[in-house]
Amino acid sequence: MNKFAGNRRRGQRRAAACASALTLALTTFARAQELPAPIQAPGETGLLTVHAEGAQVYECRADAAGKLAWAFREPIATLLRDGKTIGRHYAGPKWELDDGGGVEGKVEAKAPGAGASDIAWLKLSVAAHFGRGLLSDAATVQRINTRGGGLDGACEAAGAFRSVAYSADYVFLKKGG
Repeated sequence: MNKFAGNRRRGQRRAAACASALTLALTTFARAQELPAPIQAPGETGLLTVHAEGAQVYECRADAAGKLAWAFREPIATLLRDGKTIGRHYAGPKWELDDGGGVEGKVEAKAPGAGASDIAWLKLSVAAHFGRGLLSDAATVQRINTRGGGLDGACEAAGAFRSVAYSADYVFLKKGG
């Protein structure tokens, strides 16, 4: 192989990488403009987007008026990327990836889900990092595109549990570009 052919291939790989980065940036910008205002994260860029399949777990508890009602307890979900399991989501709320790293979030803002039975879209600030991995620079987590997971109303036996299937996309963002 002559040196010009090698340079051309390297140039083509660089051009492809730049095009991919530009496409991701434009897609992230367009998606950010479509999000409800309360959960937007201006000035932040995407690190990772994963799809979650799992359940929202509720417990029957007495509310402030003393009536029994379903209260959210915890999420239990598998995190997927390109159809492969890459981690899990659980109480905290926490997201843990197979690379050993993860984050814990704190809810900052909510926006309604698309349907009455869909859980809210969320913006969470990262309150803690653990391990080392892809999420080491994460500052914000957005829960979007929710389907299912909602449960409201009265229940009959204190301490009873009910799991409601849900899916969502989680977008992990970092500060700056």
